[in-house]
Amino acid sequence: MPKPTFSPGAPCWVDLMTSDPEKAKQFYTELFGWTYEVGDQEKYGGYTTALKDGQAVAGIMQSQDSGYPDVWSTYLRVEDIDAATRAAAANGGQVYMPPMVVPEQGKMAMIGDAGGAAVGLWEFAGHTGYQLAAEPGAPAWHELFTRDYPATVKFYEDVFGWDTEVMSDTDEFRYTTLGSGENATAGIMDATAWLPEGVPAHWRVYFAVENTDAAVEKATALGGSVVQPAEDTPFGRMATLTDPTGTTFLVAQDLPGR
Repeated sequence: MPKPTFSPGAPCWVDLMTSDPEKAKQFYTELFGWTYEVGDQEKYGGYTTALKDGQAVAGIMQSQDSGYPDVWSTYLRVEDIDAATRAAAANGGQVYMPPMVVPEQGKMAMIGDAGGAAVGLWEFAGHTGYQLAAEPGAPAWHELFTRDYPATVKFYEDVFGWDTEVMSDTDEFRYTTLGSGENATAGIMDATAWLPEGVPAHWRVYFAVENTDAAVEKATALGGSVVQPAEDTPFGRMATLTDPTGTTFLVAQDLPGR
């Protein structure tokens, strides 16, 4: 499969903020077959790049705040990160971490959208996003759960220029995608009825696997847990899991067109 390309505003990278990087690396190596390159401590704080078949697919970094839960984060490609953070603040969002230069790699920032979900921004330089997508062990889909659906959809349209398509608009299932059909790269779901009390809006990362049931079995054997058991959907067989420190992620088998 050719290397993925990322239009402005599209998800382009994922990374894991974890309280135990070594435990995380061991888990994801066994589950996805990842290998790792550890960045220079002085330049990059030991930021670790996960590789699948020699291609960069994700990052892992040590959490600096023991009170903050371990989390997978999605990053959106932006061409002008300073303009994007200003636009986010002007359209009902918040700037959690202002733009910063990552030497030789690009610029990053972290914002909150209009519904309160955190999302990263990335301006390309040497680092041009994950180099493998929708293949086993690589990111396959990005999905936002929000309680403020109309305002959140408008936020991504206005701030990032998303060209959206409504997949469903019923009381039971409201879902909008970035792009349409097989060309869609992310989704926004009205999760008002799904999010437990106290759980904020958030992005969810899906990783492709050859066999969802086998991945669930392996993840639990490695110290992970099952949040949502494997089930067949119109988009493949999926399950929601946690790694050994409680970080939530999803696995998906046979996502059509991806």
